[in-house]
Amino acid sequence: LRWMVEIGRLDILTEVSMLAAYSAAPRQGHLAAVLHLYAYLKKHKRSKLVFDFTEVDHDPHPVCEWKDFYQSKELIPSDVPPPRGKRVQTTCFVDSDHAGDLVSRRSRTGVLIFCNRAPIVFHSKKQGSIEGSSFGSEFSAMKTGVELVEGLRYKLRMMGCPLDGPTHIKADNMSVIHNCSNPASTLKKKSVSIAYHYARERCAASVCSVSYVNTKHNLADMFTKSQPGAVRRRLAEQVLY
Repeated sequence: LRWMVEIGRLDILTEVSMLAAYSAAPRQGHLAAVLHLYAYLKKHKRSKLVFDFTEVDHDPHPVCEWKDFYQSKELIPSDVPPPRGKRVQTTCFVDSDHAGDLVSRRSRTGVLIFCNRAPIVFHSKKQGSIEGSSFGSEFSAMKTGVELVEGLRYKLRMMGCPLDGPTHIKADNMSVIHNCSNPASTLKKKSVSIAYHYARERCAASVCSVSYVNTKHNLADMFTKSQPGAVRRRLAEQVLY
């Protein structure tokens, strides 16, 4: 199942990640869950990834004045080769399922990153700490998404790919959107201060730009929780063909 995910079956990434946590000591019902997953694959067996080079029509990046809050610029290595070819557009979807694990009450982070319209990075992982609020879990997911974006931008630059401005990050939590896009916003919860300042500093450095997307259209939602087959396919069909 892990190999199926690696070769492109993104629609089973979340369930495989959940089941992998019990591979060392499986309990009653886990085999039934695996068989249920194979039944889904048997019904939807022709999914494939398509590397579409066309760009996505995004709204312009919001112009914010961050100088009074952060003196930060994107770090670009000195040995970067000269860029060649057309500019590459990067888009990231971020989401979190607050306290979705019924045993430990840890949240799950889901991230999906595109180069133009091609899905490049897909991530589904349980968070390392228990967050007491949806705001905290969403900001922890945002920090993970920004870290993955930074790594991808570095790789693209080292391969000589010019980048088309900051990465568009899409999330569905308005509190996180407001705190990442409005320089004047203030933090009221110290428990998420690291993720808060990390994401804001990268926005100030023009690494990324955060904007809102409705939950129904947030493609990272399928990487945060187990969903009914119809809901999963509705999201997956926007990525897979």
